[in-house]
Amino acid sequence: MAFILLQTVDLVVGAIWIVVLVYSVMSFIPMDPLHPVRRTVTEIAEPILRPFRNLIPPLGMIDVSPIVALIVIRLLGELVKLMIRSAFQL
Repeated sequence: MAFILLQTVDLVVGAIWIVVLVYSVMSFIPMDPLHPVRRTVTEIAEPILRPFRNLIPPLGMIDVSPIVALIVIRLLGELVKLMIRSAFQL
C-alpha cells in the first residue's frame, strides 16, 4: 500500500512539474491564447502559480514564480513521501 501511495505522489508531483514547465516555455512562444493546448495548460497552471505571484513580485520583466513554485512543489512532495514512510514505518 505504501509503495502505491509513494508512486502516486511521484506521479502527481511529476505531472504538476510538467504542466508548469510547459506553461513557462509556452510563455516564450507566440501562440494564440485561445489555442486549446495553451488554454488547457493555462487553466491548470494558473491556479498553482497565482499564490506564488501574489507573494513574489516579478523581477523586471522576469516572472520567477514558476521557479519558486517548482521548488516548493518538489519539497512538498518529498514531505508527503516522508510522512507516508513514517506512517507505514518504512
